[in-house]
Amino acid sequence: MNSPDSLLFPGSADAGATVCSAKGCRSAAVWVLAWNNPKLHTPERRKTWLACDEHREHLSQFLGVRGFLKDVVSLEEWEKGEARSASDG
Repeated sequence: MNSPDSLLFPGSADAGATVCSAKGCRSAAVWVLAWNNPKLHTPERRKTWLACDEHREHLSQFLGVRGFLKDVVSLEEWEKGEARSASDG
């Protein structure tokens, strides 16, 4: 699955576009699904999947059923938060 650390996908619709994490999907991602596996990660740790509008609900349900889903935010909002975190540090 893709993470915001590896947002580029060769051959995606737009060079440099973020790509949905759903298997086989090459659509631009517009959502970030923040999650963690409590058996493996500390409570504050957040792993991420990216989702297009079409796959947001499916990926959210997949993580939610397992109790992993912590937050769903727009990619734009996530990137603003990351920029704030970088300027704080």
